[in-house]
Order: sequence, then C-alpha cells, then structure tokens
Amino acid sequence: MATDWIIAIDLGGTRLRAALCTPDGKIHESIKKKTHARRGPEDLIARICQLAEQVWPQEGNVHAIGMSAPGPLDPFKGIIIGAPNLPGWSHVPMRDILQERFDLPVYVGNDANLGALGEHSFGAGVGFDDIIYMTISTGIGGGIVLGGKLLLGHKGLAGEIGHIVVQPGGPLCGCGNRGCLEALASGTAIGHQAQTLAISGRAPAILAAAGGDINQVSSASVGEAAAQGDKVAIKLLRQAGRYIGISIANLMHLFNPQRFVLGGGVTQTGDLLFKPIRRAVRRWAMNPLYWQDTEIVPAALGDDVALLGAVALVNSEIGEME
Repeated sequence: MATDWIIAIDLGGTRLRAALCTPDGKIHESIKKKTHARRGPEDLIARICQLAEQVWPQEGNVHAIGMSAPGPLDPFKGIIIGAPNLPGWSHVPMRDILQERFDLPVYVGNDANLGALGEHSFGAGVGFDDIIYMTISTGIGGGIVLGGKLLLGHKGLAGEIGHIVVQPGGPLCGCGNRGCLEALASGTAIGHQAQTLAISGRAPAILAAAGGDINQVSSASVGEAAAQGDKVAIKLLRQAGRYIGISIANLMHLFNPQRFVLGGGVTQTGDLLFKPIRRAVRRWAMNPLYWQDTEIVPAALGDDVALLGAVALVNSEIGEME
C-alpha cells in the first residue's frame, strides 16, 4: 500500500526547513538551510520550492503541503501580511504560489499557533482537548486549542500572548506598545536587562558566563549563571517568571484550559523559571479551582514543533473536509 506523505515547511527569520512527514507525525527526512531573508521574497520563495523538491518522495503520494510562517498572516487565505524578520514581505500569497507550483492543497499557519497544534497532536498536549501553548524565546508567542480546534479569531490573528500588557507604561516592545509580556520576559528582554546590570558592574557572574564580552550577554548567559547559583541571574528569571505567571492567570480566567505547554529557549532553565511561574499563577488566579488541576509543563517537540504543527494543520484541514 502506497504511503501518504505530507511536505512540511518551517519558514523562520534565520532558518528554513522542509521535511517529508507521515500524517502520524513521523519525520522521515528533513533539510535545513539559512533563510537569507534580506535577499528578498523572490529568492526565498524559489529556495522554499527547491527544499520541498529535495525532500519529495520517490514512492507514495504527497497529498498536501503544510507551512509554518511568522505572522502576522492570514491563515484563511495563506497570505503572509508582513513579518518583521522577513524584509520586503508584504501580503505575499504563499498558499497560492505553492499550490500553483506543486498542484496540491497547501495550508499556511502562524508559527506559534502551529506550535500549539503540533504539541496538541503529537507532544505534551496529547490527550487534552483544551491547551494553551506559549513559546518563550527571542520573542513570546502562543496558540490556543479549544475543543481540539485551533482558535484563530475573526481575522486569524488570535493567540498573540506575547502582547498582553502586564506593566502599563513599561519597557517599549517591538510592536510599538509599552509593557507587553514580550518586552519584559522574552529571551531578548532578559538579555537586555542582564546587559544593563553587567555594564554597571552588578552582574559579574553573568558577564563571566558570556566570556567577559558585554555584547555576548544574553538570556543564555543568565540561564548558565543561574544554574550555578548566581543570585542576580536567579532574580532575573524569577522576575520573568512572575510576569509570565500573571499572564497565565489571566489566560486561565479567560479560557480555563486543561494544560499550559511552555516551549522556547528560555524554558530550558527549567524550575528556575517554572517555579516562579507557578507561584505567580497561584497568587494571581482568582480561585484555586483555576490552577489545582491545570498543569504547566515543558513542551515536548523541541525544534520540530513548527514542522509537526504544519503536519497537524494539514490533518485538521483535511479532516474537516472529509
């Protein structure tokens, strides 16, 4: 019996991946290249197509292509509206371009949203109908699955958890607002906070973890110093965890999910981040009923989350049509 295949594509600001997958979430072959986004949309679209062709199977049937891409985008029409880390990309109709090139159904989704779908289908959210996924990395993104379905909203823009305002008038966010969760608790924010302390001589252990180079101080340096017991680094992670926990408490009040799944590089600090998150949730949730049976757990899919999210997107779209 011929195998049914899905081609999954993960378009990121720095990395482009394509993979040959089966609908059950198994990756059989994958290829990774640098995005080289500054070369412009035409060059990148050509290389997306080339990577898809490189993983194309010699046997079996490819029945769809799923693509994860940075937002904002229109998931209903498969249009990338204008991702900040893809210069020159403005209302690029990726779905139509790929459908015309490969003569197959194509589905395009926001990378953080598809992270939620991937974890729900193949990772730490398996077995739960209602989960909220957060990725805490360079920025903070998220996705919401309710009743087993991805919540998209009126224009497909739902789930921007990183732009919940947790400190009105706080630090300037990349979105132009002030006090967003992303501006206070992302890897970039933690790194900036650590740099400020290191410049003033108040974070010697963090600076040492960065090899003594102020310009190399990052959230990874903070995590390394915190793991070695540095109080300044631990305090930075505790502060980030508090803001994340406040946001999770707000999301609990709104959606009452069964589980929160947290991924991204900053979560690699483990309990140094998760413990203050859970403390803040207990402090800010209006009633213990919200958190007593609601787990906050690490994501399970790692770097493959966007690829497997693209597979899950194809499965969900095709399942709805059947």
